[in-house]
Amino acid sequence: MSRAEIDQFAHIRRMRDSRFPHEIASILPGEFFVSGDPMIVYTVLGSCISACVRDPIAGVGGMNHFMLPKPKEGGCDSWGESTRYGSYAMESLINGILKRGGIKNRLEIKLFGAGKIYDGNIDVGARNAEWVLEYLRAEGLSACKTDLGDMYPRKVYYFTESGRVLLKKLERLKNRTIEMREQEYAAKIQTHGAEEEVTLF
Repeated sequence: MSRAEIDQFAHIRRMRDSRFPHEIASILPGEFFVSGDPMIVYTVLGSCISACVRDPIAGVGGMNHFMLPKPKEGGCDSWGESTRYGSYAMESLINGILKRGGIKNRLEIKLFGAGKIYDGNIDVGARNAEWVLEYLRAEGLSACKTDLGDMYPRKVYYFTESGRVLLKKLERLKNRTIEMREQEYAAKIQTHGAEEEVTLF
């Protein structure tokens, strides 16, 4: 990994796991990670969405994790162009890959998340899913794999080199912490303004 990549993603937590061959970058809501070296990007999703994107020829890939499609019309994001919003998260991830040698028409895209983990009539996950699919269509892109919706949180491990995904759906009642974390994060936002390569485990 280059010095520029290390500096850009210095805030991202990294760890090792003896089960996996590469270092793991763990991202939280509002974060993204791109690498030109083989890496695994990990996150846990509730109603949020992660796009896993790579250029298989350039060997560059990464993942984002966003909670809301875009700032409200006429609204001002006091934190700046934040990857907490899909509109910025997708651009940041794709541009990060292109800057490292990727080419747009070669991008392999996989989408995960958008679970309905909250009770009530508003389905935040469904809105996120609808938005990201429309975003890809408008950009002339398409996803080769999607696992969106349902009622479960998901753990996702994405291998940037191969595009392989390990996906685990979590039992809802045993994972209230995910719901609580997303609610806290949403409150903070408001306060501050292709092949089948998915393995279930």
